[in-house]
Amino acid sequence: MFWKLQENVINDSDLDLLVSFIKETKRFTQFTKVAEFETAFAKWQGCRHCVFVNSGSSANLLLVNSAKEYFGWNDGDEVIVPAVTWPTTVTPVLQCGLTPVFVDANLSDLSLDYDKVISKITSKTRAIFVAHLLGFPANIARLKEIISDRDIVILEDCCESQGAKLNGTKVGNLGIAGTFSFYWGHHMTTVEGGMLCTNDEELYKLFLLKRSHGLARELPPENHDKLKDFYKDIDFNFLFLTDGFNVRNTEFNAVLGLAQLAHINNFISQRNKNYQAFIKICKEYQDELILLEVPDISSFVLPFLFRSKESKETFQKKIRDRGIESRPLISGNLLRQPFLSKYYNATDYPNADFIHTNAFYIGNNQFVDEHRLDILFSLMSDFFKGPK
Repeated sequence: MFWKLQENVINDSDLDLLVSFIKETKRFTQFTKVAEFETAFAKWQGCRHCVFVNSGSSANLLLVNSAKEYFGWNDGDEVIVPAVTWPTTVTPVLQCGLTPVFVDANLSDLSLDYDKVISKITSKTRAIFVAHLLGFPANIARLKEIISDRDIVILEDCCESQGAKLNGTKVGNLGIAGTFSFYWGHHMTTVEGGMLCTNDEELYKLFLLKRSHGLARELPPENHDKLKDFYKDIDFNFLFLTDGFNVRNTEFNAVLGLAQLAHINNFISQRNKNYQAFIKICKEYQDELILLEVPDISSFVLPFLFRSKESKETFQKKIRDRGIESRPLISGNLLRQPFLSKYYNATDYPNADFIHTNAFYIGNNQFVDEHRLDILFSLMSDFFKGPK
């Protein structure tokens, strides 16, 4: 494959930093570099608080678990979720004893079918967990209009859309909290890693507690003396204020994150430049393709949505034979996946089904250049204009 989904984003300078850090430090588990990365990311994101964890999936689990405790949700309460997303937007809802209520996708920004959200809201709806997919910001403003004065919170999964904006505000700052992923193939990488972002002080404290077993000592130091006085019969070193997990990350990953964060704006700029070139050529074939044009994106991949399933399959094989790697458009229809299919009727979600059968994507990153795009455009021209 000459065009993979992702390539080695860790350069020699990053490796030198890691080697130097290993030689100079005696503390490798979560410590000062993790805190430094959290502060730097919060500044870049434009939020008050960030909590670094070991994956974007763990960030989602921590978010749902913390929100359930913070807002006093009961087992069985409902969370509206998308039918097209990565599974870990949905599995934390199940794992936390809540009920996922699926809404079909739309074919404009790939998020929820906004017109169908209102019919899914019940007296037990507590949250809408929005996924900003493939770098396209979901229309949170419209969701807030739909929610109106109902006591429903918005949670944001931004794992594929770091840096995307809605009306000038970065995704992750539009609801009560947002999550990000720094997996190998994402906008920036810590190899494995994720981040939670929020402006809510008390929710932030819950994230800190639950990241590390529920330990009180994980809270900011200004909280310690009061807790020591209140729980005098328990050694503060092993004082557990809530249930929790161990989803901490390491100093190594934070060092890499700081190095990557310095380049993230350039990475996003190159991705978006590639996407605009991609859309320009796709416009020639709108009889064959559905175009995704959304303002203020942070392109994750180059998605193909074919109007014809047969054409999709033929073209996907054509580019694979020429060395271009591809993948399904995320989960496709998540309701077709074995862990959910026995509970739901997948055909109730026609747009998700369309995405399942008619869509795929190829990689987009800072390594994609004009030469590669020229090859892709030549393949597209040959396919769409030549004999089928």
